[in-house]
Amino acid sequence: MTTLEQLPVFRESPFDLPEPYTAVQEQTPIHRVRIPNGMRAWAVSRHEDVRAVLNDPRFSADRFHPDFPIMAEGGNQFRQSLSERNMLSMDAPQHGPERKAVLGEFTVKRVSSLRPRIQEIVDELIDAMLAGPKPADLVEHLSLPVPSLVICEMLGVPYSDHEFFQENSRHLINRTTGEPLRRQSFANLVDYLSGLIAEKEQKPADDLISRQIAKRRAEGSYDRRALASLSFLLLVAGHETTANMISLGTMALLENPAQLEAIKADPAKTPVAIEELLRYFSIVENTTRLAKEDIEIGGVTVKAGEGVVVMAHAANWDPGAFAESGRFDIDRGARHHVAFGFGPHQCLGQNLARTELQMVFDTLFRRVPTLALASSVDELPFKNDALIYGLYQLPVTW
Repeated sequence: MTTLEQLPVFRESPFDLPEPYTAVQEQTPIHRVRIPNGMRAWAVSRHEDVRAVLNDPRFSADRFHPDFPIMAEGGNQFRQSLSERNMLSMDAPQHGPERKAVLGEFTVKRVSSLRPRIQEIVDELIDAMLAGPKPADLVEHLSLPVPSLVICEMLGVPYSDHEFFQENSRHLINRTTGEPLRRQSFANLVDYLSGLIAEKEQKPADDLISRQIAKRRAEGSYDRRALASLSFLLLVAGHETTANMISLGTMALLENPAQLEAIKADPAKTPVAIEELLRYFSIVENTTRLAKEDIEIGGVTVKAGEGVVVMAHAANWDPGAFAESGRFDIDRGARHHVAFGFGPHQCLGQNLARTELQMVFDTLFRRVPTLALASSVDELPFKNDALIYGLYQLPVTW
């Protein structure tokens, strides 16, 4: 009998898979659960099945559909207030062109051209941290400002407004945020970005938003509100995810000194270590889809109109895909993880995230070789209440 009756499940430890996930994979890897918006949905936990769902066009990402499973309280009411959808909520044929319109901003070549500026940002932030008192909060001094500054400069969003958009982002990704505040936070961000876009219509600059205005005007498809919705997605996703991975990755490496020493001795190991960190923590724990027709997954028939919760964390710890999956091993070579999703909706910014993580880890541990946690892991404030797992603070010393 399965022990998983509802999702999400809070992580009792950052270094363990919740016990109900293990039980589910062994007993009923596809079964019904209750989710925060009160609906029931199919939970899919095995790596092979997760990839199958995410890559199957018969499963919809349309969050505007009234039956779509929402993993947040008040999610159904909040959805009804949205006027514009972004690519996260699009299916084919709309999704492909929308993604392609900005894909060029996140290619390996384009991201590589940003490396000198990212290095400047990382060095300046570490300088400031080292000049200040100890212990220091790594989230405040490095984890959050690095990706925030980078995505702000890419989009053309003034970093001086970062407290505003970070505060509203926190409300949106917190599972327990009430519907009125969730709706207001979204409106705050879209209104802010709409105003910024209006300014760039008159005074374009060398940034992603200005280029999108010109591109869409030339194609005859320009819509300010739609561009604001896209910009909102890139702004929020561009700093929240990587910030949490910087914090969790630093914590994990400090707690595994032998593997940290291996990276210090050979920085060529850092990219592989990052893949293992991404797999191990799986910070976007669950993704949801809606069946457009009856579909068989793993021997179970999901009927048209039924929701599916894709359990990325469980899939990334599936022993059928990753031997000794509970062991943190930087030499694993875990590139087939689903931490960035899979299929047509796979994370657009993954090249940027990997680059930021590599540059932060290589620079931080080189410049601060005596870095250490200033409190035990048990005392750290983890984001068990958020849609994106991470740390609220990470006290460090040196």
